[in-house]
Amino acid sequence: MSRDDLPHYPQHAQHPAFPDDFGTEPYRDGPPSDGMGDIDDRFVFDFREYDDLADGQRWSTWLSVEPLSRGPEPLPDWVVTSQGAIDTELGVLKTGKEADVHLVERADPLDPDAGVVMAAKRYRSSEHRTFHRAASYTEGRSMKRSRDERAVKRKSTFGRQVAAGEWAVSEWAALVRFWRLGLPVPYPVQIDGTEILMEWITVVDEDGTVQTAPRLAQTRPSPELLASYFAQLTDALATMAQNGIVHGDLSAYNILAAGDRLVVIDLPQIVDLVGNLNGMTFLQRDCANICGWFRSRGLDADEDALFGELMAHAF
Repeated sequence: MSRDDLPHYPQHAQHPAFPDDFGTEPYRDGPPSDGMGDIDDRFVFDFREYDDLADGQRWSTWLSVEPLSRGPEPLPDWVVTSQGAIDTELGVLKTGKEADVHLVERADPLDPDAGVVMAAKRYRSSEHRTFHRAASYTEGRSMKRSRDERAVKRKSTFGRQVAAGEWAVSEWAALVRFWRLGLPVPYPVQIDGTEILMEWITVVDEDGTVQTAPRLAQTRPSPELLASYFAQLTDALATMAQNGIVHGDLSAYNILAAGDRLVVIDLPQIVDLVGNLNGMTFLQRDCANICGWFRSRGLDADEDALFGELMAHAF
């Protein structure tokens, strides 16, 4: 190749335009006393040092999970998203057959007033859990991988591990879906593996102490509040039916009474009203459980009438 065959470039190539006061010397006006030099503010950040973690603490997992594993937008103002936040274990709130619920405080040590206490529902390891009546609830559901589905059916060790993740994901999806529908459920903060962080539903005692809201079964509401509770549940069940959803295990034991409002919890077993062959049966049972409890408290509640009303909303 000769010199003439080489590409030719203009002698005066165009360069990026810089501000008139831009300088290339290390210290254009002499080294400043703080040693920062003439650095653009966009490249300056504050560095804050945190102490080492104590036992029962971990760094916040908010930024370590995928965006779809975080709660729906808009986030409530109490959700802590600081990268420097620390999760501190506060103790066990409730134990169950499939999962345990713990209390976890998430707070940035440099902004402790913005901290929040959440409920952490953790599905148990394969050595310590049993999923009862799982087949009737999961009928109509499909897994992404046939290998996982076969393992679950065989109840192998791997299958039990898959089941824990599937039930956690199922509850997370239900919480997100119910929240977006405006249903009374705890706000789902995030899911990480088999752990779901969610809003801690509380009440304030007469002495100002914050306590976990009691289950509906533990309350003795006045006739007026009892009627209000039943109306709230009827509206919630109607919204579920309109969207083809059945709670599947609704009773006074998985509903929290937070003052004058009810909050529905424990959602991993929700079923499709039409896609699951047992959908209608589960809905009838939910109606019977709810109406039976309200009748025991003195309210005239008819499960057949409630079921018929819900069917009118569903079809």
